[in-house]
Amino acid sequence: MTAPAPRFRVEIARDAADIEAAQRLRYEVFVEELGGDGPLVDHDARLERDRFDPFFDHLILRDTARGGAVVGVYRLLQGEAAARAGQFYSEDEYDLARLRASGRRLLELGRSCVARPYRGGEALYHLWQGLARYVDQHRIEVLFGVASFHGTDVAALAQPLSLLHYRHLAPPALRVRARPGHFQPMDLVPEAALDRAVAMRAVPALIKAYLRLGGCVGEGAYVDHAFNTTDVCLVMDTALLSARQRAMYTRGGAGGTGGAAGGAA
Repeated sequence: MTAPAPRFRVEIARDAADIEAAQRLRYEVFVEELGGDGPLVDHDARLERDRFDPFFDHLILRDTARGGAVVGVYRLLQGEAAARAGQFYSEDEYDLARLRASGRRLLELGRSCVARPYRGGEALYHLWQGLARYVDQHRIEVLFGVASFHGTDVAALAQPLSLLHYRHLAPPALRVRARPGHFQPMDLVPEAALDRAVAMRAVPALIKAYLRLGGCVGEGAYVDHAFNTTDVCLVMDTALLSARQRAMYTRGGAGGTGGAAGGAA
């Protein structure tokens, strides 16, 4: 017998059980697949969690054909909630002073992942639709968040990091910067030696999706040894989306990339 076709529903987690289901999926992806860890990760219960979880809204994707199983997640943190948490999650890695000084409504994205059997299909499409509705409802003006390359061997990532630096660096008003002491330069090969095709193939699918929507990156990468990733900070100004980009975003066209496991961390 074949499994029934998935039927998706996107919603904000309503209670502790919903959040635990999201944390369980995150454990499968970020801990088991990508080798991440952290002080609050519960290996016995198979939950990937941290101190910021109570402050985030958790956007969850359910497959109602499987009894409402959670098969995709996104963490969303607005400025007011970040104030209650004491900071945005990514401020441990990046100086966000320019975003904070903009006076615009900010939304931090993180812990985006899709269960392995659902990658390459419509799951990410539905997550992006849910995100678009949330952004519209809360009048968000700037989206941002750290996004991950798997692994901490920066030399192996020289081509894609250099591509992001030379071709997709954020404008000065939005150009966050990796914190001193953790700043990893991204211009690792000369621009003339950049092989764009090779570099782009090495860029995770979710980062490609943001780039197609007009997203850009901050200056410098951050090597996260605890999570076994190399992070960049993605920034997207919703006011600068073209009509074509906005249609991709609101109809989920960016989801046709295959749904990288790591995504925004």
